Amino acid sequence: MKVNRIVVTSAVLAALSAPLLASGQDGPAPMPKFDHEKCYGITKAGKNDCQTANSSCAGTSKRDSQGDAWIYMPAGACAKVVGASLQPKRS
Repeated sequence: MKVNRIVVTSAVLAALSAPLLASGQDGPAPMPKFDHEKCYGITKAGKNDCQTANSSCAGTSKRDSQGDAWIYMPAGACAKVVGASLQPKRS
């Protein structure tokens, strides 16, 4: 049951964040129109939505699960993802 919940949650999050991550722009990602929160520590390298301590633009994080890299997620969803945080983590 837990595996199914994780798979479904991951699929929903991927579908909701794909338009934001696909922009490939310099600068911050546009603020989503849905009720959102910043979720730290779960992005893939180069898939963050805005600046980190070591980079200044979206899509510039250097490694997977970088503690100060964040993405926009629907409000309340971050707490449901393993390893995610609403506050930056020390990398």
